[in-house]
Amino acid sequence: MSETAKTQLEQELTRLGKRVDELIALLTQLREENRALRTRHESLSGERATLLQRNEQVRTRVEAMIGRLKTLEHGT
Repeated sequence: MSETAKTQLEQELTRLGKRVDELIALLTQLREENRALRTRHESLSGERATLLQRNEQVRTRVEAMIGRLKTLEHGT
């Protein structure tokens, strides 16, 4: 192998090594983002469940009030 070919090969290996390092850094960043998004998703899912439960409680109370008002209306 000629010196020129060796130099080109070394340059290509250096370039590939840098690209691998960049990809590893990107992978690390994406894993962290993914973890943060999963945590946020879990938090929002819990919040949604709580809000749905509250909404159902309020709906039940409003329906009960409407029923009492109708009873009062018909009782007079």
